[in-house]
Amino acid sequence: MKKIEDIIKNTNEQNQDKVNWTKAWSKKYPVLASYQNKVDVKKYQEKIIMLLTSLENDYGYNKLDAMLVLKDILYQVYKNNK
Repeated sequence: MKKIEDIIKNTNEQNQDKVNWTKAWSKKYPVLASYQNKVDVKKYQEKIIMLLTSLENDYGYNKLDAMLVLKDILYQVYKNNK
């Protein structure tokens, strides 16, 4: 766990921008390599944009913080419904 924490601590936006996260995670979760051809992505993007905008407006978060909060909420929902 310490290694993961150190990697997170030492990763900056420039490094993150160079990584194709979908491709990297699809090695472990193959659905990430194929869902774009099956899912109505635009439909979900519109809903996610509404949620992000709501977090920005309601709580004064910037775009990154709103995304991180929404991501954490989504994970909590997933974890609680496993």
